[in-house]
Amino acid sequence: KPKEILEEIHRVHGITLSYKQAWRGKERIMAAIRGSFEEDYRLLPQYCDQVQKANPGSIALVYSNPNDGSFQHLFISFQASIYGFLNACRPLIGLDKTCLKSKDLGSILLATGFDGEGAVFPLAFAVVDEENDDNWTWFLFELHKLLEINTDNMPKLTILSNRKRCIVDGVEANFPTAFHGFCLHYLAESFHKEFNNSILLPLFWEAAAALTVIEFETKILEIQHISPTAALWIQNIPYTLWATSHFEGKRFGHLTDNVVESLNTWISETSGLPIIQMIESIRRQMMSSFNKRRETSLQWTGTLVPSAERHVFEAVELAQAYQVIKANEAEFQVITDNGSFLVDIRIRHCLCRGWQLWGLPCTHAVAALLCCRQNVYRFTESCFTVANYRRAYSQSIYPVPDKRLWKDKKEDVGDNMIIRPPKSARPPGWHRKRRHRLETSGSNKRAVHCSRCNQAGHFRTTCPVSM
Repeated sequence: KPKEILEEIHRVHGITLSYKQAWRGKERIMAAIRGSFEEDYRLLPQYCDQVQKANPGSIALVYSNPNDGSFQHLFISFQASIYGFLNACRPLIGLDKTCLKSKDLGSILLATGFDGEGAVFPLAFAVVDEENDDNWTWFLFELHKLLEINTDNMPKLTILSNRKRCIVDGVEANFPTAFHGFCLHYLAESFHKEFNNSILLPLFWEAAAALTVIEFETKILEIQHISPTAALWIQNIPYTLWATSHFEGKRFGHLTDNVVESLNTWISETSGLPIIQMIESIRRQMMSSFNKRRETSLQWTGTLVPSAERHVFEAVELAQAYQVIKANEAEFQVITDNGSFLVDIRIRHCLCRGWQLWGLPCTHAVAALLCCRQNVYRFTESCFTVANYRRAYSQSIYPVPDKRLWKDKKEDVGDNMIIRPPKSARPPGWHRKRRHRLETSGSNKRAVHCSRCNQAGHFRTTCPVSM
């Protein structure tokens, strides 16, 4: 940090410098080591070209302001991610954003899928000059276009986000048939700020996770008993947007999208770098992650991924104690200590709704399947199989050649494709913040009086009254 540089120079050399001098010196050294921010923006068109050459089928697009050539947004999605999402991941997309810490500010918009193990699967990301309605609409338009180009029948998607107005409008415009729900992380955070109660928050999560309407209403009544105000707060948010029991789409048990939290280490360490180096760092992380997960899956010997295998094993153990009555070839009544459940294995339906919502047979469904000697594994969603998990990571993300090997395309692209840094660049130096002392903030100003005319509102030196 500049402050540490000042202290070190003073300690070693006995010289006192200004903060601005230390800041400028650091900037020059960092530019010499990693290159300048301006140079990276200028090379963005060539970089996008290299990404598409090294990874055929990938999408790398950069756009500038037509008026002054300043950077607006950059969209990247690797072919390995597109193929893996469309062929092997859950039909679920999480949307999120994170702010950059570089001198040019801006944000990264993220779209991720989820693999068979429930881990975040990077699908596409964009660097934009700022988070606003236009940039979210543009990002979701590019996302829809790449999915449409790469598949004849786009899956029925469920989208999770913080449901800001700009995201809601973008989803409605580009994914009109998708189910768009709240990421519970943001909703629970707001609830906790409003009602800082250690009992209410767990009940709120339990209500959100409840599979049936009866279970959900039971939890809401518990909340109402503790705090009627909290229950009213919950009731003002449409249940269809966040409660599993009322949500029309299929969330596969995901209450949160967990995007930024999962990718935070990838992004936080690189967000202060020039733009190409930041993207390259993310690409290297993705390349390594795809390879690591692919190699890990080669060691699995089961039919399902480990988490799904555990789920089925536990369900089989519990199902041994259930009584099963067969109605016909497809329908069964399963009797447990908690009640009676109707199971239809033909349409993969159980009264508890666990089978429909999770994509894996619930304990009641497993009991019915064992009764008619069916293979339980055949009644799971394909995204939970080891074969499909390997398919998700079957394609590799390839490295981009060093910039010294890039062909300079100035003569081909013309001046209009020379990208300049965005207008929202952070001004250099330390940014002083005005702070109000706690004891004086909000207090009324003291009225002043003139000692000459005894009138309020001015001093003697500015008194308009003649001598």
